[in-house]
Amino acid sequence: MAAPPTTASAPSLCPSAATPRAAARRSLGSVAVPAPPSGGTRRGGDRFLGVRAKAVSGVQSGTVVDDGVQRPWKLSDARLVLEDGSVWKAKSFGASGTQVGEVVFNTSLTGYQEILTDPSYAGQFVLMTNPHIGNTGVNPDDEESNRCFLAGLIIRNLSICTSNWRCTETLEEYLMKRNIMGIYDVDTRAITRRLREDGSLIGVLSTDQSRTDDELLEMAKNWKIVGVDLISGVTCDAPYEWSDKTDSEWEFKKGQSTESFHVVAFDFGIKHNILRRLTSYGCKITVVPANWPASEVLNLKPDGVFFSNGPGDPAAVPYAVKTVEEIIGKVPVFGICMGHQLIGQALGGKTFKMKFGHHGGNHPVCDLRSGRVDISAQNHNYAVDPESLPEGVKVTHINLNDNSCAGLQYPKMKLLSLQYHPESSPGPHDSDLAFGEFIEMMKNNRL
Repeated sequence: MAAPPTTASAPSLCPSAATPRAAARRSLGSVAVPAPPSGGTRRGGDRFLGVRAKAVSGVQSGTVVDDGVQRPWKLSDARLVLEDGSVWKAKSFGASGTQVGEVVFNTSLTGYQEILTDPSYAGQFVLMTNPHIGNTGVNPDDEESNRCFLAGLIIRNLSICTSNWRCTETLEEYLMKRNIMGIYDVDTRAITRRLREDGSLIGVLSTDQSRTDDELLEMAKNWKIVGVDLISGVTCDAPYEWSDKTDSEWEFKKGQSTESFHVVAFDFGIKHNILRRLTSYGCKITVVPANWPASEVLNLKPDGVFFSNGPGDPAAVPYAVKTVEEIIGKVPVFGICMGHQLIGQALGGKTFKMKFGHHGGNHPVCDLRSGRVDISAQNHNYAVDPESLPEGVKVTHINLNDNSCAGLQYPKMKLLSLQYHPESSPGPHDSDLAFGEFIEMMKNNRL
């Protein structure tokens, strides 16, 4: 079913269109917003209507386009065709072309740049449920990897100006340079409800008007993501030492140990903020590719091994499961997200694909050991089946939205894992103490 038409703008709250103030009016969704007094600026220093915004894709800032609203980019038509046959009309920004991916929704209110550069989103279209995206632009400091890995971005309203002191370019410019497709002016609420009810769906984004809806639908139906090894496309090519220093937010806090530990981190799609957090706890980090042999890792005599987050189906990477099997029990181990799922499989458990997964920065998680509830950042479409785990493995955390397994511990094997992101980025820092637990395991293993 096609998306319903956009609601017409509400009556203007501005003076007559003949006045300069009325000419500066802009529309946000269905609400007309008046401009500030003549010569005024928005908080943050950027002038109303993005007068200070850079020209995007060769289009002058403030260009009047066919919908009568001043925007710093050129409108072009796009479509999202889902495998259930529904067609959603939209406007395009970023790269042009045709792209296939799995559509998932993310409930985070902020942090779109961290989401864009999270390797765990490889092969997916990310739909942001927050309707207003792009208002803070992008900057080089908030990157979570060296490039964008997601297939495309789906949003309701694209901000026509940016207002952030760290901003170096607009979201539109950023996506264009990285050849990432984006669409806006689409009913993201309706699509989210469909995904929530029917589960994640394969979709096709296209700006190619020569392709029919039926052609795009056929592409969506023939594309598969289950059983595909996505990790090999996001992991590093060779081992390296993480040398970047943390900023002041991640420096040592009072009471944290300053003892140094050598940690080998497997890159299944690792985020920079994980490395920053480990660094802030005093760890020297060697990052290795996903297919690095366990024997070579153990030859480095690390104090601990970290298994990172990553994209896709854990059952599609048996080589990684085998590596985890060969390492657990020999040194303290900590796994996050994909690492958690691989640990579950290595222990003899099974994983399964969730209906629509967990993607966002507002998931409540309960630590069953203490009763403490944290609000966590999550990003995964698969989970560990706790009923399949062998005796001795403890489920330590559960997601309070659906009671799915969110954490494991196996004291005998000096092992702990979490199905969510204690490093946040984006998201709350409630669960940062998990890194402290890993440090304590390594410290006790030295005794």
